[in-house]
Amino acid sequence: MTRTKQVQRRSPPRRAIALALLFCAAGSQADDYADARADLVAAFQAQDYPAMRAAAEATLQARPEHPGALFNKALAEVLDGDADAAMATLGRLIEKDIDFGIEDIDAFGALAGHPVWSSYLANTERIRQPVGQAEIAGSFDKPDFIPEGIAVAEGGGIVLGGIRRGELLIEAHDSDPIVLGPSGHWSVFGMHFDDREGLWFASSRVPQYAGISDRSAYQAGLFRLSLDTLEVDHRARLPVVEGDQLLGDLVIADADTIYATDSAGGPVYRYSIAAGQYSTLVPEGVFGSPQGLVLDRSGDFLYVADYSGGLYRVRLDDGRAEKLSVAANSSDYGIDGLYRHGDRLIAVQNGIQPHRVTAFTLSDDGLVVESAEVLAMNLPEFDEPTLGTVVGDDFFFVANSHWNRFDADNNLPEDLTGPVVLKLSLRPQ
Repeated sequence: MTRTKQVQRRSPPRRAIALALLFCAAGSQADDYADARADLVAAFQAQDYPAMRAAAEATLQARPEHPGALFNKALAEVLDGDADAAMATLGRLIEKDIDFGIEDIDAFGALAGHPVWSSYLANTERIRQPVGQAEIAGSFDKPDFIPEGIAVAEGGGIVLGGIRRGELLIEAHDSDPIVLGPSGHWSVFGMHFDDREGLWFASSRVPQYAGISDRSAYQAGLFRLSLDTLEVDHRARLPVVEGDQLLGDLVIADADTIYATDSAGGPVYRYSIAAGQYSTLVPEGVFGSPQGLVLDRSGDFLYVADYSGGLYRVRLDDGRAEKLSVAANSSDYGIDGLYRHGDRLIAVQNGIQPHRVTAFTLSDDGLVVESAEVLAMNLPEFDEPTLGTVVGDDFFFVANSHWNRFDADNNLPEDLTGPVVLKLSLRPQ
């Protein structure tokens, strides 16, 4: 799914979650994956299961090891009466610690008597257990604050950005947090401190922003909050183009340069602070929904997480994007926030189930994910984790964004908990 924040109702049946993946849009751009997926849906509706299997294989050629494509392949195989093939495909998902709740989907009932079915169920139970030792770094008794962006000062002070009302929540020592209302901005997404006592944040006017009823009202931009005055002192609205725009994350390269991703339209922008101008580093059509981004150690490349396409490395001199090769037992899809600790990429993945924080170890040339380690998964505080930040050897992240609580009309229930920030140690164990 493209993370212009496609939302789901709270706790739908597992069957509904899985089957919805078959029919949901493949992305905003027309590509080989979208074409093959359309063929797959048509074959499913016509009950032409051999054709469905062929289309599923085509989706995997377009997006290797894509979890949704693997699920659809297994579904086509079981519908075609090939239980051995279906179990083998499901095994590829299990190897990546991905769980679609297969046992609750009627179509997969034919696998119940298969020789490895009990082993498969045991592995799904393993996947559903908590992983990781995280401590609560901050919790706030503000259930109406829907957090997304986060920044953490060296001394531990937390700043959160809100989606519902565009507020900034600033942790204050020995007192209640300071909450600042919007100042020409909207929902707050990615944020980073600069070197001049300022906080830059990406903001976009999205349907979940209170009072917005018209999708044509989309706007986006970069903003800077002065930490001295607690006032926004720089506003850089993205020039409006046809179609949706959503600046979802940013990274500060130097005193004059910020890179930002447009999760709705697809481009990656370069913003010059001195000139007050945007330029396009990666044009529309390369990425389906770019999310988190981070500079490599050299400063010559950006790593960009495409929510529907996986991890890429982008050359800053010409904007050329190179797809990373990923170890077979891991998945680089569904990444929201992306960060770096040494030569490891730290990713928050809320586009695969279960949600998790993953550390990807890169090869010396930076183009291969040699291994992946799940740092946190299924923790009790999780309610769609989103963005985070690396401070020294620690990773702080929003544990409960509640994005999955928005209903189809962008309303929220009344039983939400306030924001919780978790901290994970990135030191070698």
